[in-house]
Amino acid sequence: MSKLFKRLVPVVVIIASIFIVQALVAAKPTPEKKPKEQRLLSLYVDKVEAETVKLSVTSHGEIKPQTEIDLTAQVSGQIMSISNQFAEGAEFSSQSVLIKIDDRDYKTAVIRAQAQVASAKVNVQEQLANSKIKKEQWKRKKNKGTPSDYALNKPQIAEAKALLRAAEADLQSANLNLARTEIKAPFKGRVLIENISIGQYITPATILGHIFSTDIVEVRLPLTDSQMVELNLPMGFMADEHNAPVVTLSANVGNQLHHWQGRIVRTNAAIDQQTRLIYAVAEIIYPYNLEANNNTALAVGMYVTATIDSNNSQDALVLPSLALHNSDKVYVINDESKLEIRKVTVLSTSKDFVYVSDGVEAGEKVVTSTVPAVVDGMKVKALERQTIGQSSDQPQQQSQG
Repeated sequence: MSKLFKRLVPVVVIIASIFIVQALVAAKPTPEKKPKEQRLLSLYVDKVEAETVKLSVTSHGEIKPQTEIDLTAQVSGQIMSISNQFAEGAEFSSQSVLIKIDDRDYKTAVIRAQAQVASAKVNVQEQLANSKIKKEQWKRKKNKGTPSDYALNKPQIAEAKALLRAAEADLQSANLNLARTEIKAPFKGRVLIENISIGQYITPATILGHIFSTDIVEVRLPLTDSQMVELNLPMGFMADEHNAPVVTLSANVGNQLHHWQGRIVRTNAAIDQQTRLIYAVAEIIYPYNLEANNNTALAVGMYVTATIDSNNSQDALVLPSLALHNSDKVYVINDESKLEIRKVTVLSTSKDFVYVSDGVEAGEKVVTSTVPAVVDGMKVKALERQTIGQSSDQPQQQSQG
């Protein structure tokens, strides 16, 4: 009996312990369940501003001279001298002598033409004298009727005067050819190409070089139809002194950014068949004037960036450029802290700002953070940049939790 009791005691203790533990667990109060807190996506925002602006667009182009010609001779001969101004890159003034052709034959031609003029003048005087003598002879003979023109020497006088005019024309031509032995610049400019040397024999078909005027240069700027609308420029536009849009040209020269001012003077009346763009032409006056251009010439051949300002002001809603997504979408955070995906009509864009006409209202908050994925209506937390330094929360690039 004692052995059986010893064996049952441990079993009873284990069973009793199990019941006690279960009783204690059942008697423990149930812990209160707390709802899981949702972690909101924090985003930088900026407010939409309403402004009256003059829109501008950007284009690019190459500087070209407005006037450039192949310099050719009008008479033949051997080149006797070349001016220092007729060298590649050299500057010359209007009517300066660039090239001198051997003029000895042309001087001889002038002398001969002068002799012909003198002879023709003598012939005219002789015929006039003969006419006077014939009139007197007619009167002395007391012939009846009217004398004929031939009897009075009138045809001979007309012929003599015609020969005089021809001789004078020959003299004028001889003097003109003599003057053409000095090849002069028709405008102020610079030499682009020189093709000749002293001693060379040239003819009127010989191209002596290529020169261009430095009074005005041009740049053709390609524009899209939407950019034309932004500038309010019609096709076939011709500017006057009051309505020419201002254009600012810029280029890096010697690791420094330089600027020049010009004006749009016209637009093409047809769309380019290859690029499907419309070209506007800007003129820049005195591009080689170093004093007016901060000691930097706007040289022919230079590639420039052009910023064209519109002449007309218009109302626009201004957003940071970071607020625009997929070219026409913005993310707006409403008063309920919910994100709305809006479509906007873009008027113009710049490096820092986007100008739109609708889709948002002044004072609304637009998201300027980079967001990997958004859902219309999602709950977010807006952080204005001027208060970011005062908040311990930082924008998070994550979805809702």
